[in-house]
Amino acid sequence: MVLSMDRWVGKVAIVTGASSGIGKAIAASLVEHGLIVVGTARRSELVEEHSKQLSGKKGKLHGIKADFTKEEDILKTFAWTTKNLGPVHILVNNAGTAKPTNLTEGKTEDWKAVLDLNVLGLCIATREAVKVMKANNINGHIVHINSVLGHNVFSGAHVNVYPASKYAVTALTETLRQELNHLGSKIKVTSVSPGLVESELTTLNKTQSPERKAMLEKMPILKSEDIADGVVYALSTPEHVQIHELTIKPVGEIN
Repeated sequence: MVLSMDRWVGKVAIVTGASSGIGKAIAASLVEHGLIVVGTARRSELVEEHSKQLSGKKGKLHGIKADFTKEEDILKTFAWTTKNLGPVHILVNNAGTAKPTNLTEGKTEDWKAVLDLNVLGLCIATREAVKVMKANNINGHIVHINSVLGHNVFSGAHVNVYPASKYAVTALTETLRQELNHLGSKIKVTSVSPGLVESELTTLNKTQSPERKAMLEKMPILKSEDIADGVVYALSTPEHVQIHELTIKPVGEIN
């Protein structure tokens, strides 16, 4: 199997949640490989700053201010991208959130915030990407950034609905694969499931308790760039090869 990103050079990719962490690393890697990348985030100024840092690279990064819990923002993102840059060839559904609460005493609004972004936002963005790809006869690629918690629930406080949201991503990936097969589509879909990653949801979270911070610092952890490399690997496969599920864990992780 020959791995190559050549067929994506000059093509358009949308990466959600691109202001930091995994999304930022994926956007940078795609720009390095010559793609035109739309990075969405509520903090779009961070994406724009990152774009300046990537000037002179093979591709280009554009920042779009968007909240992917809001359908109107998702629709505007795809409309702007198509009008200004061209049809999307790659969608990376990276935007996600977690709330430090539980199931026995948690607030409904916290649960809804997780499900609205991690599940419904992903579904709406996927639907819009597939529409564009079908309309333009594009054999594109959709990547869902999942989690090992989308396959196994580990013991621990404050995971609440997060594993359920990622189990949904696992099911949605397979459901989409089967639906695309039924339609005779060549669009690929890949779930990438990282273990613990250094990000604003983990070790870089400035609001977490000292106890949680100390616990995380003792655990094996991945870099955001490790996940970006996994995404590029899936995208680099020949058109007849589909990496359906890619699990990435740090060496020494016990779960």
